[in-house]
Amino acid sequence: MTKITPEITQTQQEKSLENLLATGQLVDLFSRSISYLRVSLTDQCNLRCIYCTPREIGEKLPCGELLSYEELLRVINLAVQLGIRKVRLTGGEPLVRRDIISFIRRLAAIPGLDDIRLTTNGVMLTRYAADLFAAGIRKLNISLDTLKKERFARITGVDLFDQVWQGIRLVQEMGFSPVKLNMVALRGINDDELLDFARLSRTHGLQVRFIEFMPIGDGTIWGEERYISSEEIRERISVLGELVAAQTARLDGPARIYRFKEDGEAGGSVGFISPISHKFCDQCNRLRLTSEGRLRSCLLSDKETDLKSILRAGGSDDEVKKALVQTILDKPKSHTLFEKEGSCHGQMSRIGG
Repeated sequence: MTKITPEITQTQQEKSLENLLATGQLVDLFSRSISYLRVSLTDQCNLRCIYCTPREIGEKLPCGELLSYEELLRVINLAVQLGIRKVRLTGGEPLVRRDIISFIRRLAAIPGLDDIRLTTNGVMLTRYAADLFAAGIRKLNISLDTLKKERFARITGVDLFDQVWQGIRLVQEMGFSPVKLNMVALRGINDDELLDFARLSRTHGLQVRFIEFMPIGDGTIWGEERYISSEEIRERISVLGELVAAQTARLDGPARIYRFKEDGEAGGSVGFISPISHKFCDQCNRLRLTSEGRLRSCLLSDKETDLKSILRAGGSDDEVKKALVQTILDKPKSHTLFEKEGSCHGQMSRIGG
């Protein structure tokens, strides 16, 4: 059993564990309902983004270290039985994993799973868009940090901007909705494009989400000089028009969503994800399953539950459920990234973007 905070006794936590297992209502010790599981299918990626993965070619996880599709389906099915309703597939780049479409079809057949989403870098969308649509995927997050071809190559290590942009336009034409663009704002690298990205919400009906740069992993380019707060981004793009809060469910994700007032409901939207300047921990409703088969209750903490070991030691369904619930009960009240004991050294491509 993990260390219990002074105000929560061992007995109280054991009772909470029993209650959650019995009721199927996943509520942590801080009254947050947990209904969202992010699943990293692979640590492999076809890009080498400077803020995510070290440019040196590091060791990739052997295939046997990844959870098999059968193991993933078992875990997700049990999580849904407990109360998980939304799953997001991430990586690395999830579309590089073999037979992913077949896996998604099987995933969509799980009773009670209401929402399956995909986060991708867009490189393989032209190849897989039709199959994803047929398999039931409608909601896409696409990571894109520049609209300039040469800069895309510098940030990602490959010259594939045209291919990514073609994929974005294709999925919009096919009817995927919403299509969200995630831009990590980096001072001195791409912050001169903030207005260009914001305009995409008006010209292309996209939801453009500006993400604060976070110090995650070793070997990336984190530095305070690269950080831009959401407030500064909002102020800089406000020259395009007045931003008004959009009518959207906060639990749909961590972003604060706005629209340009003159566009009304006809246009797209802009969002701000502010893990540094405006913690949203009090409303966090998610767990993460890493590509190594470890459960994390907080992105910005290295504390994990080794679920793969339980599965491969022949653990029963009840043991897997108990591990899921225990991880929820261990969920911290908030991240402590910049405090004395805060840490997040895991590689982002393995944790899941």
